[in-house]
Amino acid sequence: MPTAHRPGLRVDAGLTIPESELSWRFSRSSGPGGQGVNTADSRAELVWDVAGSAVLSPFQRERLLERLSGRIVDGTLTIAASEHRAQLRNREAARARLAELVHDALLPPAPPRRPTRPTLGAKKRRLDAKKRRTDIKRLRRPPHD
Repeated sequence: MPTAHRPGLRVDAGLTIPESELSWRFSRSSGPGGQGVNTADSRAELVWDVAGSAVLSPFQRERLLERLSGRIVDGTLTIAASEHRAQLRNREAARARLAELVHDALLPPAPPRRPTRPTLGAKKRRLDAKKRRTDIKRLRRPPHD
């Protein structure tokens, strides 16, 4: 996959990670693979140095480091892909996964939930359902003479 035709990994309209910041590692993938299973390095690991990235603003860097703290080790984020038999498809899957992960982590936080009370109709439906269930169970009991 030559980098000449790829300017970088596009995360969203405002952020593109240049190819120079991405590094790859390849290893043998587990699972079935046919004749080339012991020779082909089809598992792909995409490594990106979040802490040292030049394309991130300080705010974006802080947000990524905070939200992805469980996945970032020593400032680097590693994405592994081994679900396909071909290395090229695993590389594409890792790139897509990294873009989606970074995009989701950079989204603004959701607004806080405003607590609400159940409506009168909802309460009535819940009690009617409980009453029907009680009647069903009562009919299953043996007659009590």
